[in-house]
Amino acid sequence: MEFVKLNTGVKMPMLGLGVYGIFETEPMHSAFEVGYRSVDTAFGYNNEDVVGRAVKESGLSRADLFITTKLSNDALRNKNVQEEFEKSLSNLQMDYVDLYLMHWPVKECYIDAWLEMEKIYKSGRAKAIGVSNWQDYHIAEAKKVWSVVPAMNQIELHPRLTQKPLLAVCKAEGIVPQAWSPLGGGNAGEFKENLLTNDVLVKIADKYGKSTVQVILRWDIELGIVTIPKSTNPGRLAENIDIFDFALTADEVAAIDALNKDVRVGPDPDTFNF
Repeated sequence: MEFVKLNTGVKMPMLGLGVYGIFETEPMHSAFEVGYRSVDTAFGYNNEDVVGRAVKESGLSRADLFITTKLSNDALRNKNVQEEFEKSLSNLQMDYVDLYLMHWPVKECYIDAWLEMEKIYKSGRAKAIGVSNWQDYHIAEAKKVWSVVPAMNQIELHPRLTQKPLLAVCKAEGIVPQAWSPLGGGNAGEFKENLLTNDVLVKIADKYGKSTVQVILRWDIELGIVTIPKSTNPGRLAENIDIFDFALTADEVAAIDALNKDVRVGPDPDTFNF
């Protein structure tokens, strides 16, 4: 495993397990068995309790795990950030989380919510706080009032959506980027193609004796992007984490960068309505 140090000094694994849509503990146990130590959940996933149970059952030390959860849009709108955070801790059966993210930048709510999240960080119950799905202008607005710089911005990012301008803004502010949907959902939007069979990726994968999935995830790592692929299949879980024994060349990273078409497979932070 490789790690990144967040701006609070906390060390975070570069690869973790996304658990959206997972409501059983077995996939998490399989992940722990092959070396995963980072789990990404959210209040809105309705499975924080499952994560908490899997952690308890694993026998692993809490200090050896990195647990992320997220603030829901309802909490932003209802201005009950503190109350929902307490519910998250209760669901997880933990007295702190390693990273607490704002799930979406709800208009006219995200600044006030960030200031409430700063209080949570300063209380020590979140070792780091960050955001998700923020654009450059969200960062610019929050910068006017923040006393704590977000440690992370979790964004949709894959070879068809490389987000280079936003990554540059994050780097300038010391915000670590994290990729959700790192494989582009398989099918990259309007292209109706399976990204995993792309000729550029297949050629690189063949060179290293790896899969195209592993090449994409390694591309994230080379760019300093934390990645959280999701799977419930034990074999794929093992495959996804087996990316720390090879490195891409600068030319290969550039070739994957060149696949960008600014195509989203998930909601747009500028137009989401939930």
